Amino acid sequence: MKRKKVMLVTPPYHAGVVESAGTWLNLGFVYIAGSLRRRGYDVEIYDAMSYFHSYDEIAERIRTCKPDVIATTAITATINDCIEVCKLSKRINPETITIIGNVHATFCWDEILRERHQDVDYIVRGEGEGTLPDVLDCHFARDDVSKVQGIAFWNGTLPCATPRRGYIADLDSVEGAWDLVDWGIYTYRPTPGSVLAIVNSSRGCNQNCSFCSQQLFWGRKWRAKSPEAFVSELEHIHRKYGVNAAMIADETPTLDRKRWERILDLLIERSMHIELFMETRVKDIIRDKDILWRYRKAGIVHIYVGVESTSPDTLEKFAKDVSIGESKQAIELINNENIISETSFVLGMPDETEASINNTVELAKHYNPDMAFFLAIAPWPYANIYKELEPHVATKDYSKYNLIEPVVKPAAMTIDKLRDELNRATRVFYMDKFSKLKSMTPFKRDYMIAVMRLLMEHSYIASQIRDIKGSMPEEVRQFLKEHAGNFSPLP
Repeated sequence: MKRKKVMLVTPPYHAGVVESAGTWLNLGFVYIAGSLRRRGYDVEIYDAMSYFHSYDEIAERIRTCKPDVIATTAITATINDCIEVCKLSKRINPETITIIGNVHATFCWDEILRERHQDVDYIVRGEGEGTLPDVLDCHFARDDVSKVQGIAFWNGTLPCATPRRGYIADLDSVEGAWDLVDWGIYTYRPTPGSVLAIVNSSRGCNQNCSFCSQQLFWGRKWRAKSPEAFVSELEHIHRKYGVNAAMIADETPTLDRKRWERILDLLIERSMHIELFMETRVKDIIRDKDILWRYRKAGIVHIYVGVESTSPDTLEKFAKDVSIGESKQAIELINNENIISETSFVLGMPDETEASINNTVELAKHYNPDMAFFLAIAPWPYANIYKELEPHVATKDYSKYNLIEPVVKPAAMTIDKLRDELNRATRVFYMDKFSKLKSMTPFKRDYMIAVMRLLMEHSYIASQIRDIKGSMPEEVRQFLKEHAGNFSPLP
């Protein structure tokens, strides 16, 4: 029998958030492709998003490859484009099986199938490595798909979902199809010539943040690979594919200190010279203050910690188990190790005002992270905080739920005014940050100049960063011209 061909397609959605820093592969597809291949499927990873392909180019690729199955992946902002990819596939060949997975589809399967069941055959709910091969095996065997756990489908008259599938217990057993990655397109812009990977050492989040989707998707559970398996996988893609920059995509890689220390020891021992970027909890940074030097020695050069708000009341609404003082302490600890510190502030709650945003910006400067982003609260329709936000939601266009475009209207501000204030917050923060370049360490100064370049040339906040130029003191402007080389955006 001819092997069935599965094309894993990223939707062609762009908002300028993460792509301003580089081109990022879809890690979930790497592992799902590995699982499908072991079941005998012919698999292709088609990262249409990273290629910046148009729908015409996507259509041509589908016509050329003639897949039996198209599977795509949807967060809330990308769901419209995912459905469009499925619709396009059906138009080219009505017999193509179309599947959507990831967080939005997991929780909003009923809405998707009621409105677009003619375009979407199956929804994978939760982790896909076991579910996707199972539903395809069942479908192509003409068996009863309702016995497959973790899916949703249209039964002819109504959407229906099967019981949730349990989480994968042994993450060491999940193997990635790294050879299917087109490594030439993945790079981290602040590091010229870099080959960028996304990796993870664990899955899950046991926190209870009310605005976040991750703790819901993972059921507030946390599972981890063994330190040896994680570091060996990283070493493999470093040696074989030249990866020299990697984002650790875990929500909380440091949750288990003993395990995390073993990972650091292995990274130091194997000395791969990979730049590592990660996020973790404020509390874990404070806990690890005595070993943060090992973070740096292991190759970790950039750490994001989620501060989210400078208001105690808002932190309580967000169910963030952290205080303002702890957030400042964590950022100071990161800075003291000559590691790039990054955080974000989620603004635009119903009680937001111009004064509260001003206060956030001033406290953000006081926290002194190297990078900060001022984001608009996104009312994920499945998040715990949604009921509170729903009366203030200004649009149900999911493509705008990207943390950039304001979707929730504060009582005392218009949407346009909120957008202006978010832009101003960015401008004020980076004006202050770039005025301090001369006092930074050489590593941080060079990094921040590279960041300034990419923010000016590639990011969704490019216009705001460019506006900073005219307000810079002459000595700072001259300093940047001398140290940034051929940097055309500078006058």
